[in-house]
Amino acid sequence: QVQVGGSGGGLVQSGGSLRHSCSGSGSIFKFETMGWFRQESGSPREFVALITDGTSTIIYADSVKGRSTISRDNSKNAVYLQMNNLKPEDTAVYYCNAAGQYYKGGLKIHFDSWGQGTQVTVSS
Repeated sequence: QVQVGGSGGGLVQSGGSLRHSCSGSGSIFKFETMGWFRQESGSPREFVALITDGTSTIIYADSVKGRSTISRDNSKNAVYLQMNNLKPEDTAVYYCNAAGQYYKGGLKIHFDSWGQGTQVTVSS
């Protein structure tokens, strides 16, 4: 079973910074795409940033572009998101997401797993 764990939430003042961390467990799993989504209370979950394995394609949501940096350490199946110049509108629960594949019994199985979510609150 794929398990994904994330951390990095907290309370920060407007203009401050936070660093999110997330890692996937299990050496048999190939984590092809890792990233973050966020969800404000009463709103749908929205995309924040992702980074792929291999070509390391990086994509940011317009709302965080220019003040966020995503990176990964493939040796640890880990991904990091540094967010700077935080704004009150960044307040949300942040969820790590990992998607990829593994083999079981000769079959290739795709997965798309979520971390437990961490609360980020930015005060004005």
